[in-house]
Amino acid sequence: MKTKTITYVAIFSAIISILSIISIPTPWGVPFTLQTFSISLAGFVLGKKYGTLSVIIYLLLGAIGLPVFAGLTGGIASFVSITGGFLFGFIFLAFLCGKNNIFYTILGIFICHLLGTIQFSFLTKTNILNSLIIVSLPYLIKDLLSIFLAYFISKKIKKSIYKNI
Repeated sequence: MKTKTITYVAIFSAIISILSIISIPTPWGVPFTLQTFSISLAGFVLGKKYGTLSVIIYLLLGAIGLPVFAGLTGGIASFVSITGGFLFGFIFLAFLCGKNNIFYTILGIFICHLLGTIQFSFLTKTNILNSLIIVSLPYLIKDLLSIFLAYFISKKIKKSIYKNI
């Protein structure tokens, strides 16, 4: 990997970390955050390989205990919490956004929501339909807007990056 690539991956891991801790708590335990936006942005700008790598680094930082997840949380326990499925889903979201195709991007959101809903349902012993209503539907419009905003911003960022090379 080139130094420039390593730098971009690190920068996007930091951006994801910063935007993830900005959260609005909810009574059901799944906060509103800017994670979807930042992870989509990483995928769109860096592509499937390096965008996914930046998300994996972000997840590893959280796994070792750095407070980079929503609500300034971190640690391995986050992956087995009611929001842990979304953390795993972020890997797929970044990869699929990196393909720069609207179908794959929406598939990435679907997979992320599906994994999050399944884990929430399992841990709270809530049926899957009620879990979808609680932890997916309220976030769907925000997440779709986030990926579209990330897509348009990524165009400007990529133009600026390539212009300066």
